[in-house]
Amino acid sequence: MESTGHGAPQENPKRMLMISNNLGILPRYFFPTGEGKHYTPSLYLDQLQDHRDDFTVFSGLSHPYVEGGHSTENCFLTAAKHPTGSQFRNTISLDQYAAESLGRQTRFPTLNLGVNLNKALRSLSWTRDGVLLPAIDSPARLFTLMFTQGSATQQKQVVQKLRQRESILDAISDTTTSLKTRLSKYDRKRLDQYFTSIRELEKRLEASGQWAITPKPKTDVPPPTDITNRARFIEKLDQMLTMARLALQTDSTRIVTLMIDAFETGVFHYQDDKKTLSGYHNLSHHGQREAHLKQLEITDLRQMQLLQQQMEFMKSTQSHDESLLDQTMILFGSNMGNANTHTNTNLPILLAGGGFKHGQHMVFDREKNTPLSNLFVSMLQNMNIETNRFGSSSGRLDGLQF
Repeated sequence: MESTGHGAPQENPKRMLMISNNLGILPRYFFPTGEGKHYTPSLYLDQLQDHRDDFTVFSGLSHPYVEGGHSTENCFLTAAKHPTGSQFRNTISLDQYAAESLGRQTRFPTLNLGVNLNKALRSLSWTRDGVLLPAIDSPARLFTLMFTQGSATQQKQVVQKLRQRESILDAISDTTTSLKTRLSKYDRKRLDQYFTSIRELEKRLEASGQWAITPKPKTDVPPPTDITNRARFIEKLDQMLTMARLALQTDSTRIVTLMIDAFETGVFHYQDDKKTLSGYHNLSHHGQREAHLKQLEITDLRQMQLLQQQMEFMKSTQSHDESLLDQTMILFGSNMGNANTHTNTNLPILLAGGGFKHGQHMVFDREKNTPLSNLFVSMLQNMNIETNRFGSSSGRLDGLQF
């Protein structure tokens, strides 16, 4: 497989791929025994043992005061507290924070993807104002966005539309400036915030104009055909992971989120043509029933195998003088510690790649969890973003080095 990016990209840039299944996985088969480098892998981690030195698994991490069962799914990358509260408002997600800090270095500052996603209700990606950013759930559309080069006429039309939007913003700025002298101190402050938003939009439009005339990368990977059958859940996930890898490999973006909407997935094929006894959500409330547990176990194993496949591809793909995996942090986890009991503590969290010193099981207090946001701070610092705070963090994660 050969894919080439545009221009002369930054040497050895850092990247992030963040994956969450909103119903989690069976904790009994995820967490290993022992700690440090000499841990004994669990059934699920056994699937990744070819890359044992390329990932770290964590116990005792969660988001403080992020409770309420399924309501926490939109807070996985934000750590916004009390999602069931009547006054709840989400906050900026990790991917958007990183994109803001890094600026427009790639065609897409971030790519927000989903599998079987209810796009109106769920997303891993949220703006600074707590607004949901809808995910792309069509691999075919994503492929077109990344690789299909429009004609010269089409490119010209895009640039013209962007210039029209710039003209509208200019007119709005001129109109509101004349109002400033007549406003109270509070309203002037609000207006300044509004101007800041306009300036940010202007910067984005300018960058979009440049990318509209920049040749897109080339790939020998054939365009995918969307799988419309939602029951083919595993195949859909495989397809979207391939697209995420292509996006990172071609430097189309350096930040990707992928939400696996298990909650929205009905009866599905968990093994070849074998179908589950019920929809994914009902299955997750297994009540220790053996048949349900077995189907969940096989489903989880398939997902871990796809994660292993993703790591294998990235490990074998050279990007400048290191592997794509060395450049890319892969975060795999869930907002659910245990979907059967709706608990949101002791989350299943795994971090691979990115140049960290891996090969260990990091154990934190299972009763008084360490903020998951501490790991997010370490990830941001690994992206060369200077910060000691994100979400509910108390600093970076002790013991994780790069």
